[in-house]
Amino acid sequence: MSDTHVVLHDPQGLIEAELPLDRAPHEALVTAVLAWKNPDLAPRDYEQIALQLTGHARAVATDVRRLAGALPKSDGRGAFAEVVLREADGHLSAPLRGTARCVQNRARLVRALYTRLDRLEAVLGHPATAPGTENRPNTAGQAR
Repeated sequence: MSDTHVVLHDPQGLIEAELPLDRAPHEALVTAVLAWKNPDLAPRDYEQIALQLTGHARAVATDVRRLAGALPKSDGRGAFAEVVLREADGHLSAPLRGTARCVQNRARLVRALYTRLDRLEAVLGHPATAPGTENRPNTAGQAR
């Protein structure tokens, strides 16, 4: 084993943009969480689910931000996406709680971000990819 390490500098997020969102399992998780009536899980289980949804929400928000940035400044859809992203940032900065309510709020956030992502992809006519990666496979825009 070597004592050296490599530090990656990726300010535009191009490395992350090449990785497709794992959408189907997260949408299934969102659907299941939002269908809960009276779940009886341990607080640590709620926290783990909330962590999973939080990480995915951050990834979807990154794609929404990238697509919104591709719109002209005068396009109201980009401004609306920025409002959604500010709201998402606020929710994501809140501490996680070991409750069903916290998990369901994260699930609603993921769903709202996917709704915005889908609308931006429809406007721009392509899935959420960084410049120069348009020909790489990406499941972010696939049908549910």
